[in-house]
Amino acid sequence: MINKEHLWFLTLFSLILVLSVYYITMPNDLLLSKEVFNNDEDSSQDKVNLEIEESDVLVSLRLDLNEQRQNEMKDLQKVLTNTESSTDEKNDAYEKINYINSVYGVEEKLEKKIKECCNIDSFVEVDNNEINVVGLSNNHSVNLANKIMRAIQEEYKEKVYVTVNFK
Repeated sequence: MINKEHLWFLTLFSLILVLSVYYITMPNDLLLSKEVFNNDEDSSQDKVNLEIEESDVLVSLRLDLNEQRQNEMKDLQKVLTNTESSTDEKNDAYEKINYINSVYGVEEKLEKKIKECCNIDSFVEVDNNEINVVGLSNNHSVNLANKIMRAIQEEYKEKVYVTVNFK
C-alpha cells in the first residue's frame, strides 16, 4: 500500500526526472542564443539579450505553411492508397497533390521576383487566385506595396487578389 509520503516522493522524483531529461535533450542552440551580461559591475540586475533576426519571421511562416501542406498531402495520400476510395475521389486527390506541388514552385518564383525588383526578403502564400505577401522592410510605403503588387500581377494573365503586409 502506498501512503501519502511515498506518493509525494514518487511524484517529485518523476517531475525531476522528466525535467532533467528535457534539459539534457534540449538543443545547444537555445542555450547559446541567449547572452547574459551586466551593464555595471556594481549593478545586481542581469539583462538578457535575445537576438531575433528578421528572417526568423519568414522562416516561421514558411514552416507553418509547409507543415499545414504536409498534413494535407498525408490525408490526400491516404485517399489514394485506400482501396475503398472511388476513382473520382482518387482523381481529385491526385489533382490536389499536383496543385500543391505546383504552388511550391510558383511561390518560390514570386519570392525571387520580389527580391530582384524590390530588393526585400519576402514570404509568399498562394491560395487559388489570392496571393498573400509578407515583406521584411523598414520602409512601409504604399509605393513599395504597389510595386510588389504590379510585379506579381505581371506573372498572371487574369486578375489576382494580392495582399501585401510588412514586418
